[in-house]
Amino acid sequence: MRQPSQRFLVVSASMGAGHDAVAGELVRRLERAGCRADRVDVLELLPAGIGPGLRAFYRTAVRRAPVVYAGIYRAFFRSGPAPGPRPGTAPLAALAEDRLLALAERLRPTAVVPVFHLAAQLTGRLRARGALTVPSAVVVTDFAVHRQWLHPGNDLHLCVTEEAAEEVRQALGRPAVATGPLVAERFLGPAPGAADWRRRFDRRAPGRPPVVLSAGAWGAGTRLAATARLLSAAGYLPVALCGRDERLRHRLSRWPQVAALGWEPDLPGLLAATRALVDNAAGQTALEALATGVPVVGYRPIPGHGREGVRRMAALGLTDHAADSSELLRLLDALTAPSALRERRIAAGRRLFATGPADVAARLAEMVADGGAGVMTPFS
Repeated sequence: MRQPSQRFLVVSASMGAGHDAVAGELVRRLERAGCRADRVDVLELLPAGIGPGLRAFYRTAVRRAPVVYAGIYRAFFRSGPAPGPRPGTAPLAALAEDRLLALAERLRPTAVVPVFHLAAQLTGRLRARGALTVPSAVVVTDFAVHRQWLHPGNDLHLCVTEEAAEEVRQALGRPAVATGPLVAERFLGPAPGAADWRRRFDRRAPGRPPVVLSAGAWGAGTRLAATARLLSAAGYLPVALCGRDERLRHRLSRWPQVAALGWEPDLPGLLAATRALVDNAAGQTALEALATGVPVVGYRPIPGHGREGVRRMAALGLTDHAADSSELLRLLDALTAPSALRERRIAAGRRLFATGPADVAARLAEMVADGGAGVMTPFS
């Protein structure tokens, strides 16, 4: 039973937009459940200049030097056995400890909830040595759980799937439960703007099925223009979501057969008016498409967590993964028209959200009421 004094501190990260979207939705659900919820960016807890520098380096590596990021991911993130010790993020997490503890002392939360892997390392370290005296519950946003999400000091892990939760339990021997993804409820219901988007697409390219090409908040991806031209040549209307990358949007806008968009506030309406999403990151946009009932095809994923996430989602039967351009077009031909494959993917995506919008908030409230999952029997 929830107590009126419950207060949560959600620790996010301004790396792209996905983690902040999850944190914002979590805060909204907690407040709707009658709890108090505060939010902080873990990059702001680092000493001056380090957080922005880390974000800039990551952004540049993902967008301009994917080989470099792939190497970093192999060294720091990939799970599984390795010859000899591997580097971790403990030194970076240690730099944020004092500010998080000071914030916790000021806000007096009844639990801390990281939604980013560096934040999970931070709270796990503090809980392990008793410096953080309230429970910590990690919201794991990835389908493929890499080792930086894992720290035995954290009390509970909330995962997008039962498979991810089992990975955590096997790796840590700690409580982990599947709560489904955190997606804003406006993606789960009727989209009022869909009819207007359909009219706009039909005016632009009559008879061409609109297919979304997602590049995330940073416009990251490999050969996005070539993919857009491929879709157009195959008879589709490519709707390129360029995020906040205005240079990419202007470049793609030169092609009249491509609808190049910037940061779009009515994403539920846009998605509901399209036939499929071509995704490269297994991130929040892919989840929002599944919630809307739009099939997803992973293609040319970004390295590291993007590639592993795309493969894992396809292995679970939630999406498809196209290994090359011909397979991409074959899958889109099946998924954009009435077909058994399209119906299976839509049904699988919607089952992912069957746990209900209050589940994550309810689990957190249970953890606090029980005094912390780390000293309790794991949730069933």
